Amino acid sequence: MQQFKSVTYAGLQPGPRLIVLGAVHGNEICGTQGITRLMAELDSGVVQLLAGKLTLVPITNPLAYERKQRMGDRNLNRNLCPTDQPVEFEDHIANWLCPLLAEHDVLLDLHSFQAQGRPFAMVGPEDNTGTLEPFAHAAAEEAWSLRLGVGRLVDGWLSTYARGVERRRAAMGPDASRSQLLNADARYGVGTTEYMRAQGGYALTLECGQHDDPHAPEVAYQAIHNTLAHLGLIAANAPQPVAEVEALHIYEVIDRAHPDDAFAHGWSSFDRLSAGDLIGTRHDGTPVRADCEGYILFPNARAQAGQEWFYLARPTPRFAA
Repeated sequence: MQQFKSVTYAGLQPGPRLIVLGAVHGNEICGTQGITRLMAELDSGVVQLLAGKLTLVPITNPLAYERKQRMGDRNLNRNLCPTDQPVEFEDHIANWLCPLLAEHDVLLDLHSFQAQGRPFAMVGPEDNTGTLEPFAHAAAEEAWSLRLGVGRLVDGWLSTYARGVERRRAAMGPDASRSQLLNADARYGVGTTEYMRAQGGYALTLECGQHDDPHAPEVAYQAIHNTLAHLGLIAANAPQPVAEVEALHIYEVIDRAHPDDAFAHGWSSFDRLSAGDLIGTRHDGTPVRADCEGYILFPNARAQAGQEWFYLARPTPRFAA
C-alpha cells in the first residue's frame, strides 16, 4: 500500500501559507529534485523560514512515481476533487490532497513536459464572478508569475477547455462511454491549480522544461526560492520581474474526430502558425488550418477520437505592465 508524505515548516511570524507540489505526474521529477534540495537547506539551517507556513510535497503521486510513468490509474491533474467512493488510486490521493490544498493560500505546482522547449508558467483567469472559475486574486497571481524566473506565461486553459466540452456534449450520443462522459464534463479540466482557486487561494503551474533536461531541477528550485522571497517567508531580496515576457492566451481547442485524423507533420508546443497554415487533415480529407497567426499548444498525435487533439494560442497584452 502506498503512503502519502508532506513536510511542513512554520515561521515565527504570521504570513502566507504556501504549498509546493512535485511529481503530480510520476515521470516529471524536476519538482521532486528542487523540493528535496530546498528541504535539505531548511533542515540544515542554510535557509530559514521566518514567517508563514510552507508545506512541501516531493512526490504527490507515489504510484506513478514508483512506476516512472505519468499516471498510476488515471491523470491526477484532471477531475480533481474528493470522493466518498474512491475507485482509482488517484481518488485516494485526491481525498488526501484536496483538504491539504484547502489549508493553504498559495500553490506552486512543478511539472515538466515531453518535447524540447522553454519553461513556461500556466496562469489563472482574470478577476471575474462567473460560474466556471470565479476569481479575485488575479493581481497577486500575475505579480508572482513575473517573478518565477521564466519568461513565457500562458493563460486561458479552463475557459477554452470548457468550450470544447460544450461541443463534445452537443455531439455525444445516448450510449456514451465513461471516457466520453468525462471528456464532456467541464470539471474534468480541474486540476491542482483550479481546485486551489476554487478554495479561495491562488496558484501557478510551472512547466520547468523537458523531462530529461538537466537544468529543469534548477528552474524548479529557483522558482520555489523566488516564491518564498516574493511572499516574504524568508530573509532574501525580493525578486525582480523578468525583463521580457512572451504572454499567450489559449483561445481554442480542436478535438480529434476520428482515429485517422492526422497532423501535417510532427508539431511541438509553441510552434508558430500563420493564418491558413495546414495543421492536419481529417479522415475524410478535410484540411484543418490555422485561423490566424499564433501558436499550436499541446499537440497530441495519440489522442483518441473525441479528445483534445491540439490547442491554439495567440499573444495577449495581459502581462505587458
